[in-house]
Amino acid sequence: MSLLTIRDAATGAETLKTDDPKLMAEALGAIGVRFERWPVAALPEGADADAVLAAYRPQLDAFLRESAAGTADVIRLTADHPQKDAIRAKFLSEHIHTEDEVRFFHEGAGNFVMHVDGKIYDAHCTVGDLISVPANTKHWFDAGAVPHVTALRVFTDTTGWTPHYTGSDIAGRIPVSVG
Repeated sequence: MSLLTIRDAATGAETLKTDDPKLMAEALGAIGVRFERWPVAALPEGADADAVLAAYRPQLDAFLRESAAGTADVIRLTADHPQKDAIRAKFLSEHIHTEDEVRFFHEGAGNFVMHVDGKIYDAHCTVGDLISVPANTKHWFDAGAVPHVTALRVFTDTTGWTPHYTGSDIAGRIPVSVG
């Protein structure tokens, strides 16, 4: 279940918690984050990247035209990945990217947590969720200690994905919500 929890960044006090996709899209849209639900393709568990891309080609092509992004690929992170802990650690600290970070969740779940205007927007994304975090938005991502994620990544220039860390310890002070 998708879930958005908004907290005060200073106190951690919860100001909103909703699993309603429309309310999630409205609240995230207010800070420039795109959130929407796409129909989920009927593919076998663990389908290869080419099959995942092909299954979402109509939605993906429309998104690429609309956003002027250049291309897409598929990323998979599972509990048996030999570098899962290092990959997780890389994105647990607050950072920005110089390009929008776009993900569509085909399998599994993860939390995109944005720090904007003194608030924390914790979007627990699940199968069927598309989220686009604008360039230069302070955020972090957590797929959990036992990750299971297959997601489409959309980009114009992959160098824009390099994380630029803010040096803040906020990601360690604010708990992520799990659906």
